[in-house]
Amino acid sequence: MGRPRQFDEERVVRAAYGEFWNKGFDGTSTADLCRATGLPRSSLYNTFHSKEHLFRRALAHYVTTMTARQSAVLDTPGTTALERVRALLAVIVEDEAANQANGRGAGCFTVNTITTVASRNPDIAQLVDADLRRRLSGLRLTLMDGQLDGSVAADRDPGELAWYVTSLIYGMRVAAQSGAGRRTLEGIASTGVAALTP
Repeated sequence: MGRPRQFDEERVVRAAYGEFWNKGFDGTSTADLCRATGLPRSSLYNTFHSKEHLFRRALAHYVTTMTARQSAVLDTPGTTALERVRALLAVIVEDEAANQANGRGAGCFTVNTITTVASRNPDIAQLVDADLRRRLSGLRLTLMDGQLDGSVAADRDPGELAWYVTSLIYGMRVAAQSGAGRRTLEGIASTGVAALTP
């Protein structure tokens, strides 16, 4: 009978996720993961089997957390759909301002993954794609609500508008990595919201 594990798997995943987010899949070494998680190499790989498997777990943690945050903002009762989209973009501004204040410029873990490892790894690409579809679906429903409540232009396809807002979010994340400060990000968000109005 094997010895029981003496560590919390989810804590290890969260620690690994910080490393992968900051350095990417290729830039994160096994030594980095051992240092971040506090586990020896044998325990790390006995539990997670491979660096790729641990990366998938870390990415799944990130997308689950971020998609839940988006859903919580978009499901806020008592506001117009446009106000909910504006609130979502404000969350992005706050995230990036906090990252800059804390000296972290890692950007969006999902965007970083799309532009690097997802193109050569079908399993990771599938995880990213599934998350994107969930986000687009939530945005599309919100924008349809906006067309009904009059806050969003009714002559636009809500699916295309969902892609527009998603692209705006990705663009704000990349702009922040390039040095755009709070005022610039707020300007981008404000211009983006204005483009949705009737």
